[in-house]
This record gives sequence, C-alpha cells and structure tokens, in this order.
Amino acid sequence: MMNLVALIAATPTPEVDPAETWYSPGTVGFLLTFFVAGSALLLILDMVRRVRRVRYRAEIQEKLAAEQQSKETD
Repeated sequence: MMNLVALIAATPTPEVDPAETWYSPGTVGFLLTFFVAGSALLLILDMVRRVRRVRYRAEIQEKLAAEQQSKETD
C-alpha cells in the first residue's frame, strides 16, 4: 500500500502553459450565442410594442373620459 502512494505522489504532472492553450466555443457556441441574442432582441421589441399599445389605450380612455365629462357638464 505504501508503494502505491509513493508512486502516485512521485508521478510528475505535465505543466501546461496557459498562454499556449486556445479555448474556443466553436461553431455550436457561436450559433447558441447568436440565437440567445436574437431571441432577446425579439423579446425586447415585442415588449416595447406591447407597452406602447397599453399606453396609447390609456391615453385614449383618458381623452374619452374627459370628453364624456365635458359633455355631461354642458
């Protein structure tokens, strides 16, 4: 048992220079990032459209209510 521990401890580990390694997400990573960015853009545009529609509806309802109120007071 002692010899096994000595062999494992004595085995040198190869040193890897981080400057020589190259990490890349590849084509799949690029496509996934592109898909996520495109989806986020579409969701943002859709949300802006919906918020604008709700705001316009509220403005029209306020104008109609003010018009109705002015007709009632006349």
